[in-house]
Amino acid sequence: MVPSRVTFLRELVSSVSSRPMGSPWILGVAVILTVCLSVCGLEIPLEIEQPPTITKQAPSSLIAFPLEDNFTLQCEARGNPAPEYHWTKNGQSFNPHQDHQLMKEGNSGTFVIPNGRNITHYGGRYRCLASNKLGMAVTEETDFIVPNVPKFPKETIKPIVVDEGQPIVLECNPPTGIPPRDIYWMTVAKSTNDSDKAAAVSNATLLRKPRLMSPPGAETVVRLADGDDLHLECIPEGLPTPVIHWAKMEETLPAKANLLNYGKRLTISGVSAEDDGTYTCEAGNSAGNTAHAFHVIVEEPPRWVRKPENVLGTPGSDVRLSCSATGKPPPTITWMMNGHVLEDLPASHRQILNGELLLRHVTPQDSAVYQCQASNRHGTILANANVMVLNLAPMILTEDKQEYGAMMGATVFLHCRTFSSPPSVISWTKDKERINSVEGERFSIQKDGSLCIHSVQKTDSGMYSCFASNAEGRASISAALHIKDPTKIMEPPQDLQVLKGATANFTCQAEYDKSLRRDFEIRWEKGGTSLSITENPRYIVEGGVLQIVNVSHSDHGFYACVARTGLDQDRAVAQLTVLDVPGRPLVLILAEHQNRSVKLYWVPGDSHNITITDFIIEYEESQWEPGRWKELSRVAGNHTSARLQLHGHLDYRFRVSAVSGVGRGPASEPTERYMTPPSAPDKNPKAIKSEGNSPQEMSIHWEPLLPIEYNGPGLEYKVSYRRRGVEKHWQEHMVKRNHIIVRNTPTFVPYEVKVQARNVLGWAPEPEVFTLYSGEDIPTAAPDDVAVEVMNSTLIRVTWAPVPQHHLRGHLRGYLIQLRRLLDLLNMDHTLKDKQSLTVYGDRNQTQIHGVVPYSEYNLTVSVFNGRGSSPGSKPVTFRTPEGVPGKISILKATNAQSNSITLVWVPPLKANGILTGYLLQYQISDNVTGLLSPRSVNISGPDSAKWVVSDLEAVSKYKFFLSACSRTGCGPAIREDGQTIPEASASSASRSEITHQLVIGSMCAAVIFTFVVLIACFIKRNKAGKYSVKENEDLRSYQQPQNKNGSYGYSDTERRVCQDSLRYINQNGKANVSAESLEDCGESLMDCSESLDDCGDDDDRFGEDGSFIGEYSSCKDVRLGGVRGTAPNS
Repeated sequence: MVPSRVTFLRELVSSVSSRPMGSPWILGVAVILTVCLSVCGLEIPLEIEQPPTITKQAPSSLIAFPLEDNFTLQCEARGNPAPEYHWTKNGQSFNPHQDHQLMKEGNSGTFVIPNGRNITHYGGRYRCLASNKLGMAVTEETDFIVPNVPKFPKETIKPIVVDEGQPIVLECNPPTGIPPRDIYWMTVAKSTNDSDKAAAVSNATLLRKPRLMSPPGAETVVRLADGDDLHLECIPEGLPTPVIHWAKMEETLPAKANLLNYGKRLTISGVSAEDDGTYTCEAGNSAGNTAHAFHVIVEEPPRWVRKPENVLGTPGSDVRLSCSATGKPPPTITWMMNGHVLEDLPASHRQILNGELLLRHVTPQDSAVYQCQASNRHGTILANANVMVLNLAPMILTEDKQEYGAMMGATVFLHCRTFSSPPSVISWTKDKERINSVEGERFSIQKDGSLCIHSVQKTDSGMYSCFASNAEGRASISAALHIKDPTKIMEPPQDLQVLKGATANFTCQAEYDKSLRRDFEIRWEKGGTSLSITENPRYIVEGGVLQIVNVSHSDHGFYACVARTGLDQDRAVAQLTVLDVPGRPLVLILAEHQNRSVKLYWVPGDSHNITITDFIIEYEESQWEPGRWKELSRVAGNHTSARLQLHGHLDYRFRVSAVSGVGRGPASEPTERYMTPPSAPDKNPKAIKSEGNSPQEMSIHWEPLLPIEYNGPGLEYKVSYRRRGVEKHWQEHMVKRNHIIVRNTPTFVPYEVKVQARNVLGWAPEPEVFTLYSGEDIPTAAPDDVAVEVMNSTLIRVTWAPVPQHHLRGHLRGYLIQLRRLLDLLNMDHTLKDKQSLTVYGDRNQTQIHGVVPYSEYNLTVSVFNGRGSSPGSKPVTFRTPEGVPGKISILKATNAQSNSITLVWVPPLKANGILTGYLLQYQISDNVTGLLSPRSVNISGPDSAKWVVSDLEAVSKYKFFLSACSRTGCGPAIREDGQTIPEASASSASRSEITHQLVIGSMCAAVIFTFVVLIACFIKRNKAGKYSVKENEDLRSYQQPQNKNGSYGYSDTERRVCQDSLRYINQNGKANVSAESLEDCGESLMDCSESLDDCGDDDDRFGEDGSFIGEYSSCKDVRLGGVRGTAPNS
């Protein structure tokens, strides 16, 4: 005896509540609906025997159109045992396997009908039946329609007799066929005999009240199915011709209603229930009216309200199958079991009531496939429902020991899909030794048994168990849950604006759970599609960087960085905006034509993602410079038109280009030609100026008009001039060139000049008057009151008085200063001829001159110059410069290092700049640890000193020595030399090596002296004993160099004592102490000296007036050839 459902549920609840205290808390749920489980689309595991369930079936109708290759009638089902398939055609058994022309598909009931000649043989209504030992499932019928050519049946057509002038209706009942059908009417022409006709004339007016020839009667009932097309037609007759009016009773005509055939036919395509009602057709004229009513009933084929559902029941329970459908007329509900109508099957426990099938006290024998069929005159629908009656222990369909991963904060489902009869109680536990682990609002069990955990946390990780139990048994599975840190993009890509052809770089960095590093990847997408690096080599992905090389317009769009693992992902989107020069403007139109202007319209091209700032309008004319485009106008980027002002007598074309922040885009296609009429010139020449090639003439020049400014043929100029303030009348000349020479003019007097243009059509406007001057002449007087103020030893200030205008005789251009160095005050016996010219441009009366040689005597003259030339020089002014501080010492060398002393030898400075009084020596010990110590100072008196022994030094110590030359003005810049003392033990050996060292150096010095003697002899032989004049050095470069800010100029001294002291020191008694290192240093120092002179190697001033060689002007290159550095002899 199967217990009642109440007893079963009471036992189920008591078994859960009777668990002992202290055991793990169990969250459980029982599906307490009924003892049987009714689920739409119940899926029973195929491991359990079950009747067939249809999974695929053919449509309700299938039309064999001629262009199709074949036609498939599908039938597939699932069940255990595997179903067998049978077909019926037109209610009779049909076996596709016996027809060799049909193609069958294995393991299903599907077959294919090929499109061939005998395809009409297969037309009919098909139904598939899938069956096994537990039942039979049935599909709906499929109407396979094979269209053919409509044919009228053979019939005897009786002649219709009608009076001429009377209306007649010819009926046509076309044969059925697949719509659309085209219906044509034809007439058979026959001749008539006019001799049999008679005519009568009357003044009477004939009126005839309307009547309907079709349809007959006062009303008609029209039935059609939902979705069909409605056609209502009225054909009236009467005189005058009646007018037809259509209406719908108590409603307006539907919006989709159409009137055809002059209002006689009303059509509504695809009718629905809203189109149901009474429509009237009323025909009327002046004699009366008539009407006809159409009662339109829109019927519907059956439609499901509720399909029967699969039911899993236990033996002894009641099973209720509900089935309801709607339609017009209301469909008839028929129940079947395994394809057989239930009324034909005897059973005392089955009952059909109001469309529901009730099975009482079911047994396993009631397991079957039940069909509910709803039908009316417009169609039939059928639905299957499986009823399974059995007791079954729980089967957990989810795989055991699955592992789930979820990110913190997410919602996770742990699946536990079960099947049992009666239904199972589902419960979940976590970590058997833990209590209250799956309770609370975050945990819930779904209808399918899955455990849902909201907002998961790290503590939710662990092992979970799912238990399913019913009266027949118990089953369980386990699952592991791992909670991971979420993946998060920390450095999302940023929006980029990139020029076309450049490279775009998107950067994307993310954080993720390190346990998922094998699954982690960063993927790039555009428009939801992954970027393919292999298909597009312009994409380069390295790390978290996407590089797009040679960006083009197609790359514009949104790019997504997707950082993902096997459990989650994060994404960030950035936009790439590709910038480029604007596209070419389109559709250029010329409008509003006038004689000298036209309006140009255009459509802007693509801005390429940056604002257009300007439009440049260019023109090309075919007369003067055909093919050359020039800018005519420029308008703001928000304009799309411009009024163009044009010159006359030109054949124009125009084009437009756009400009943005990126650059200028390509030009548009040119417009058609536009010709302007000729006219007089609009303007006169500008930039009129005069030039005088001689004092007695004036050459007038001007900028000629451009050819496009002629405005017509025959351009020439009228030149008018007169002396300002002297002449009243203008002298005029017509010329075609752009200059004219006026002769026999006074020197540098003002003239009024104007130039006017004209062509064959007339004169330009009245020209502007310019004041010009006739030719210049050389100034006749030099500046007066020239004075020199000595500022210091190297700087002087020169002042003068301006030259009166009548002596200037031209436009003042500037002043020329001639500066001559007469004496070196250190060598009074030798006269110098050094000369330099300096130019002061503009109207100035003073300047400063830098770089004069200290302790020297100069004289100076000033002259003025204009465009013609310069005046004679002013009276010479003689002045002397004071002493200055000496220059830097040429050579300093630390030698003969002892344990407590170092010997310093040096060469005097190349530039004494006065009388030497002695030297200042400073030295200090240098220690890497303690740093530099305070220096000691020694004053060395006597200008001829060239050696000094520094004593009282510490052994094995590094020293820095600083030596500077001094005069009565002060001491000059210091030269630095480093030296190091030696240990006491090696001092004696150093003395012995010093003697040997001196012998070697002495021999080398002798060789150097011999070389100098040979060089001097060569020079003497070359120049023999002739006399040469000293060439004055005029520095023309200063004529072109700009002035300093204070109006002064740099000064170059050409008389330098380069090597005199060095040679004197080397030649002392032939006892020079020279080392190899000294020779190298000497060469470097003398080379520096050479670079400081003004081409001293090539200057003719090396020779005196008598042709003799002057040592103090010797080239440094000559000394360098000797390769010698001299040191003081050891005392």
